[in-house]
Amino acid sequence: MSKALRLSEKWFRRGLWLVALVFASFLIGLGGTVVGDLPRVEKRLELDNFLHRPTADKLRAEIKAARQASEESQTAVDQARLKLQVARSDSNAARETFNNWLATRRATQQAEQDPELVARTRALDALKQAERAAQAAVEKQDQVALDARQAEARARRDLSQLESDARDKLNAEQRKVELRVFLYRLALTLPLLVAAGWLFAKKRQGTYWPFVWGFIFFAVFAFFVELVPYLPSYGGYVRYIVGIIATVLVGRYAIIALNRYLERQKAAEQLPDAQRREELSYDTALARLAKGVCPGCERPVDLKSDKIDFCPHCGIGLHDHCGRCGTRKSAFAKFCHACGAGAGATPPAPDPA
Repeated sequence: MSKALRLSEKWFRRGLWLVALVFASFLIGLGGTVVGDLPRVEKRLELDNFLHRPTADKLRAEIKAARQASEESQTAVDQARLKLQVARSDSNAARETFNNWLATRRATQQAEQDPELVARTRALDALKQAERAAQAAVEKQDQVALDARQAEARARRDLSQLESDARDKLNAEQRKVELRVFLYRLALTLPLLVAAGWLFAKKRQGTYWPFVWGFIFFAVFAFFVELVPYLPSYGGYVRYIVGIIATVLVGRYAIIALNRYLERQKAAEQLPDAQRREELSYDTALARLAKGVCPGCERPVDLKSDKIDFCPHCGIGLHDHCGRCGTRKSAFAKFCHACGAGAGATPPAPDPA
């Protein structure tokens, strides 16, 4: 087609295609902004929206109190263990001293040391009693810490179950929201796609075709980028079914369009040569000739052969001779390339002299 256009017309058409692309880019930007804001129509969902708040707050307070009690009891346990260690050290040191003194007494067998023996024994018993008290304090704090940890574990388990139930509700509601947002997108993009299909069928070759094609590009982008990726899956069934329906619709349109085209071609081939030539536009004929096909039936023809003046498939004239100079030329040319005479020129009248 480009070979049949004037040089300035080529650049004008390129500029118009640029206009179509720029127009489409602005429409895509506007559409993307609108589609991106569609989720804001729905309220943002959070897990707390589906929790039983009094129960959840109570469990969280229990967890906080149990954690604090556990930390405090752990500090108390550390202190008690330190006291126990000191009591054990004092008790061991006193026992070692007592054993040494007892060994010396046995060696000397001095009866006057019996009161001191009783006093030392009582002191050792007191230290042992202090050690046992420290041990009891450690065990008590260990029990407190264990109770706190178990209480925290129970509260966390109950809260986890509560959150699990709430999360199931949240997921179900999110699926509903996603479906509603998809329906919003569908309500926005489907009319655009329908309008684009009508424009493609009726207006794509009109005066304002750059804006028509820009809108078509925008509608196709909105469908395949702004809608299809958000199509609900439901295990793939929805997407496959939609794909099958879309393929059937597009395929049906293509088959019907092809049959109509073939019927028009067959009907056109039955018309007289002159009438068929009149119905073919000049630019269309030149474009088809540039591709090496017959302008009438679009079948391949050897146009370079000087022996083929008519299409062997449909019979339309491809070459004729200039009425003024007799040069063989294209039957669709408006002027003779040899003498410049118009296509309907007649031979010059003979000179009476």
